Amino acid sequence: MAEQRLLFVCLGNICRSPAAEGMFLHLVAQEGLEDQFLVDSAGTGGWHAGNLPDRRMRAAAERRGIHLPSRARQIQPADLTSFDRILTMDADNLQAVRSLAATEVPGGRQQLAMIEPMTSHCRRFSEAEVPDPYYGGEAGFEHVLDLLEDACSGLLATLRRG
Repeated sequence: MAEQRLLFVCLGNICRSPAAEGMFLHLVAQEGLEDQFLVDSAGTGGWHAGNLPDRRMRAAAERRGIHLPSRARQIQPADLTSFDRILTMDADNLQAVRSLAATEVPGGRQQLAMIEPMTSHCRRFSEAEVPDPYYGGEAGFEHVLDLLEDACSGLLATLRRG
């Protein structure tokens, strides 16, 4: 299988998208497929650029044995063509990435990444969005990880089928 390039996107790149990145990397490692994927995350906003993921998300992930190694960054126009898939956490993120694509690549002259909602890969959960846990309590971070585990498992299964 050729290397798949995936970018997970949320608002600030400190909760949901780094958790999706870490979760996907964790699942890939369990399958021994690390050399088949290039995985990154970004935010539609740049307020947290350079920061580690939120300490509460890191703690919740660590309890599950999942490491979140990334540093926050803002999505760049080049990401639209350097990744195969861009997976967004909610409708606002989806709209922001699609707007960036329409602005940066009018008429779609280049091969663009497939831009899709993360939850479209869920098999157990039926929620339309991965909710932002930033202003909530610990249960919100756990719920996000449950959703992301489901979505990342479904995404990996889809990618393995080709």
